[in-house]
Order: sequence, then C-alpha cells, then structure tokens
Amino acid sequence: MKKIINKKLYDTSTATCIAEYSGPARVSDFSFYRETLYRKRTGEYFIHGEGGARSRYASYEYGLMSWGEQILPLTYDTARDWAEHHMDADAYQDEFGPAAEDDSRTVMSLSVRADTADKARRAAAASGCSI
Repeated sequence: MKKIINKKLYDTSTATCIAEYSGPARVSDFSFYRETLYRKRTGEYFIHGEGGARSRYASYEYGLMSWGEQILPLTYDTARDWAEHHMDADAYQDEFGPAAEDDSRTVMSLSVRADTADKARRAAAASGCSI
C-alpha cells in the first residue's frame, strides 16, 4: 500500500517490515485485524493495518462496512510502545536497543546551527525541561 500523509510518502513495498501482529479473531471473522510495523529509510515508523468490517480498519463501500486498510504514521515513542506489546524481547532489542532498567541518562555533545539551538532552548523552556 502506498499513501501520502502530511506531505510524506508511506510505502509498504519500500519500507522495512519490522513486525506483524494479528488480533485474536480468525481471518473469517469480521473483527479480524492485522497490523504490520514498518520503518522507512528516513527512520520514521508507521503501521499498515487491515481488517474486517468490525475492525478499526474497516471501510465503508456501497452502503456497507467491509474489509479495509489504513496507514498510520507513528512517532518513535509510539512505535516503541506498540513493539513492547506485540514483539518478543529479542526482536524489540534488535530494533530499539536494550531496554533501560532505570531512568539513566547519557551525556551527548553535538553541533547545531545557532538558530537551531535558540529554537531548541525556547521549546525546552516552553515544555519545562532542559537541554
């Protein structure tokens, strides 16, 4: 499936398939759904979901609810949350790295343009965190 959302292209044929999850219903059940987590070459994540007439992916055609499919862009954190619930530990760590056992932090040093640093400082101040 290929779709443009917010001026960005999401294409299941070019993205990397990370994991797939099928809900508890059988394929023949109207409640059946399947979700596949993909990663684009840019590092962005998205879900390709498909399912029956009573699933969240249903479509309305010819006056009836029927099988449908959607692409849902995800933030990195949302993709990690999805993966925690639908992937085994080894697959999760292969994609997202080891799970932190605590709230440990790592010091980073990076170089950005001055105007970018100013924007980051303003955004941090507005959200009540530090850079």
